[in-house]
Amino acid sequence: MSPHVPHLPDGPGDPAAEPSRPAAGSSDDNALVDFSVDLTSHEMLRRAHVLDALGPDWDPVAALRDEDAAHDLLFSGLSEEQQKIYDDLVAAGVLPGRGDGRAAS
Repeated sequence: MSPHVPHLPDGPGDPAAEPSRPAAGSSDDNALVDFSVDLTSHEMLRRAHVLDALGPDWDPVAALRDEDAAHDLLFSGLSEEQQKIYDDLVAAGVLPGRGDGRAAS
C-alpha cells in the first residue's frame, strides 16, 4: 500500500471498520453524556432584533385589539350549524373563547 493512501476498512469483519466500544458488561455501556447549552445571550439578542424590527411605533395593545377585531370578524355571521361547531371547538379548547385571559379582552 502506498504511504500516501490511508488504510480503508475492508468490510464488516475488518477491525478498522468496527467502532470502538467498551467491553460488554462494563459500566460505560449505559453512560450518559452531560450536554447543556446556555442560550440566554442568544435569546436576548433575538428579542432585541425583534423589537428593533417592530420599530418605535409598534403598539402592542393596539395590535391585540386589532387581533380581537379580526377574530370577531372571522367568526361573525356564522350559520346555526357553524356556530354550534364553533361553540364545540371553544368548549374543547381548540379555539380561544372571548374573555378567557386574552390580554385585549
